[in-house]
Order: sequence, then C-alpha cells, then structure tokens
Amino acid sequence: MDAFLYRIKAAQRDLIERCGGIMRVVEKAGFSKSEVGRWNNSSEPDLMPIGAIAVLERDCGQALVTAVLAETNGRRLSDPDEERKAEVCVLNSHAELMRQSAELAHSIAVAIADGQVSPSEAQTIDRAASGIQKGLSDLRASLATIKARGGARAGLSLVSGD
Repeated sequence: MDAFLYRIKAAQRDLIERCGGIMRVVEKAGFSKSEVGRWNNSSEPDLMPIGAIAVLERDCGQALVTAVLAETNGRRLSDPDEERKAEVCVLNSHAELMRQSAELAHSIAVAIADGQVSPSEAQTIDRAASGIQKGLSDLRASLATIKARGGARAGLSLVSGD
C-alpha cells in the first residue's frame, strides 16, 4: 500500500506542476492554498478528491492520477488525443527521452554515492523517472503515427558550411 500511495502522491505533484503550480490549482480547483500544498507535499498523507482530479486532469490534458489508479488494477488508459500524437516528432521525442534518461542516471548516481538513498533523494529520482515516462509516451505516440501512416521520412538533412 505504501508504494501505491507514493505513486499517487508523485502523480499529484506532477499534476499540480503541469497545471501551473499551487496558486493556479487553488484558483482552478477551489481549494485552499494550504490544502493544495498538502497534496503537493510527499510527506503529507492528504490525497486529492475525485472532483479536483477531474478538473485538473481536464485542465492540463493529461490523466496522471487516473493512470496510476488504472495501473494499480492492471489496466492502462488509452490516449484519445490523436492530434497530439501526430504532431510529436520522432527525432525530438528521442532527443528528449535521452536527455531525461541522462537526468535520471545523474539523479541515481548522486543518490547512491554515499551508499544510502534518502527520502528526498528518492523523490528527486522519482521526478526524473516521471520525465522519462512522459518522454517515452511521446516517442511511442510518434511511432504509432508513423506505423498508421505506413512509414515516414526521418526528416534529417545535411547543411552545407557555405
């Protein structure tokens, strides 16, 4: 149960961040700053109510908390936003995924350097892992679009020095 709660709390933090931060969530969801702050704090047990989750996920266009709930029950959400998938470029997605991967590797290396991973370090690593999850989702979306179109040019070109 603890791992589930940590994942939900991480998804709540990501949702708050993608909706513009604590103050914007206060405005959008209609809850107090202190309550939203508790949702955003990994050491607080407070969880978002379903209504707030629905409003915020609709606002940012990403079902972050709902996806964790679905995965807990062995399910996955499908992404109805086909236009987003079509606009994502494979090369950009790959570059971002590699950047996020390097950030995760760095976070883990720093955390394990002393042979101990603190809760704060675990939170930093989890945030980097969240970035990889989004980057991988974008890459898979662009690959799905290419498969649906029957292939695509890589979009690379040589630029002359003249």
